[in-house]
Amino acid sequence: MKTIHLELGEHSYPIFIGADLLGRAELVAPYIRGQQVLIVSNETVAPLYLKQALEAFDGYRCESIILPDGEQYKTPQVLNTIFDALLELRFDRKCTLVALGGGVVGDITGFAAACYQRGVDFIQIPTTLLAQVDSSVGGKTGVNHPLGKNMIGAFHQPRCVIADISVLETLDDRQLSAVLAEVIKYGLIQDADFFCWLEDNMDRLLAREPEALIHAIHRSCQDKVEVVAIDEKESGIRAILNMGHTFGHAIETGVGYGRWLHGEAVATGMLMAADLSQRLGWLTAGDVARIDNLIDKACLPTRAPADLQCDQFLELMAVDKKASGGKIHLVLPRAIGESVVCADYDPAMLKQTLEAHLAVGGGVQ
Repeated sequence: MKTIHLELGEHSYPIFIGADLLGRAELVAPYIRGQQVLIVSNETVAPLYLKQALEAFDGYRCESIILPDGEQYKTPQVLNTIFDALLELRFDRKCTLVALGGGVVGDITGFAAACYQRGVDFIQIPTTLLAQVDSSVGGKTGVNHPLGKNMIGAFHQPRCVIADISVLETLDDRQLSAVLAEVIKYGLIQDADFFCWLEDNMDRLLAREPEALIHAIHRSCQDKVEVVAIDEKESGIRAILNMGHTFGHAIETGVGYGRWLHGEAVATGMLMAADLSQRLGWLTAGDVARIDNLIDKACLPTRAPADLQCDQFLELMAVDKKASGGKIHLVLPRAIGESVVCADYDPAMLKQTLEAHLAVGGGVQ
């Protein structure tokens, strides 16, 4: 087992990474302050892992709630079912919520924990590679709105994160590929050596080799921890973690939540960001080709959906929470392993990027 510590003062916490961690009481016990535990999972994950997870909370008053599965259910309405359960169970301010699932479960459970009685503890047990390398770390929580993804939320750090690679055995191939977009992101934004490692080891990751998976999760979490420790509330450098997300959120919202997986949309978004960077004179054609090849090698889409129009795409990007002052702030690569948050690009070049990708079309059908 590998352990990474995210140092955030009184909000610091460990991230445990390894095999067969689910159900180990000694990992979670130091981070539970009361006797009441509510495990939040979904209808896909619960039949597979809820029984095993319950073993870690033997001796506590442990209850569970099962949510429907899918991004389309990350809504205020579904959030309220968690509040209903907490209130009906008469859980107090020392209760602990446990997110057992992927990014949707983690986001909505964390937001419920941030809001219930103005803030209670929660623990992340991510069961998808995407959640293990990204959403479970850093304290971003929230729900979607029909007009924008993750527009309603809060920063609320977990007490600990348990990333058990054993659960990835049940992850289907499409979900595995989707998560690799976020892994590639870390190499692209700030870790050129990791990007090179991914070019050499993508086949091993797709084959789910444990050693390769642990290395990729550890390196991804380490890269994210370094950024979050400097900028917990995304007032500065943390925004680089959104590489590809402004483009990607526009795709997800435009085609309807659930049709494109989050990682698929982010992968295409990173290529659109790379295209704009090349137009700005930062990336070479060779750099863009390397990014394109790696995303393609991960079995991810490399073009935006053809049924979105340029003006519609721009409108959706303008709604993104990273837009401010009437400008769309984008995370753009200046080189492989180096990125910046930029708002002073030529809007005409952004339109050229959108038109180029939308004209070709493709991706998830």
